[in-house]
Amino acid sequence: MMEYDDIRASVRKLCEEFPGEYWRKLDRDMAYPQGFVDALTQSGFLAALIPAEYGGSGLPLSAAAAILEEIQASGCNGASCHAQMYVMGTVLRHGSEAQKQKYLPGVASGAVRLQAFGVTEPGSGTDTTSIRTFARRDGDRYFINGQKIWTSRAEYSDLMVLLARTTPREEVLKRTDGLSVFIVDMREARKRGLTIRPIRTMMNHSTTELFFDNVEVPAENLIGEEGRGFRYILSGMNAERLLIASECVGDAKWFIAKASAYAKERKVFGRAIGQNQGIQFPLAKAYANMRAAELMVREGLRKYEAGEDCGAEANMAKMLAADASFEAANAAIQTHGGFGFAEEFDIERKFRETRLYQVAPISTNLILSYLAEHVLGLPRSY
Repeated sequence: MMEYDDIRASVRKLCEEFPGEYWRKLDRDMAYPQGFVDALTQSGFLAALIPAEYGGSGLPLSAAAAILEEIQASGCNGASCHAQMYVMGTVLRHGSEAQKQKYLPGVASGAVRLQAFGVTEPGSGTDTTSIRTFARRDGDRYFINGQKIWTSRAEYSDLMVLLARTTPREEVLKRTDGLSVFIVDMREARKRGLTIRPIRTMMNHSTTELFFDNVEVPAENLIGEEGRGFRYILSGMNAERLLIASECVGDAKWFIAKASAYAKERKVFGRAIGQNQGIQFPLAKAYANMRAAELMVREGLRKYEAGEDCGAEANMAKMLAADASFEAANAAIQTHGGFGFAEEFDIERKFRETRLYQVAPISTNLILSYLAEHVLGLPRSY
């Protein structure tokens, strides 16, 4: 697998233009990093996965992973735009040629932003097959009613990939049947029944809840076949987990580098605190766990790009990398002492941002349940 040294260097150079004070101001105001996202778009990084015939770079998933890892390792926050990377797979793999021609060139150029992914609902959580948002077909249109939650960046996105029921759950043989995926033009939908409500959270994540009141969507915006949507988003979830894992590896690298530099400089009792094993050992252990997670990410990417089943690897990569970044965050705070909680050091901000990945886009407990059932062959627990 390629290392993408040139891409990584370019990302680092771009990120130098967006130092800690840029992110601190946004964090205080709970504001969207418009300038950062525009810079990434203009540099072509957000179009990395879009094929060249639609205006993108046509690079494999490992390139997108390298881009997101370097963003995090530079102290920036890729969560403001990472959805475009993994939502793209649903359109690329299962969208029609007409849909690709209509939407992808605009997404590649930055004229149109595809940043929202509407799946989770208040009553379903990670039990995706229990969603209740319903799309009823009437001629050449669907009418959508329901509610979504934790749909991040909806306020700053032009298009959304939406999962909705098209057949009631009680009428399908398998609970994974009867779900369909749509491209929703939110610019139109907001005029006709879509309400977006921001949710303030412990980190600046631009997340929202959505309310659909007879929102019209043209039938031509159905991705793939009606009723097969669960399978379509499932294939994209492995990509999502590998990309999020890459971000966590980048976070861990940032925390370890920051803490190691401070431990060499900070002197207490006449010696650098980095001489003390109480400081050394947590950082060394965090480094070892980051490297182990990094290798699992690479293995997952290798299998994904080879077209092999990478469900177990994608899940393990996500869990191990989220654990590694949170461990490194804790070690960084402990190393800095009181300064670790000071806004100007950026550690408390990054700590809050990386804590999310123990819970999203899938909880660590559900990953463990998946591995127990599908890898170890233990009885199903949920």
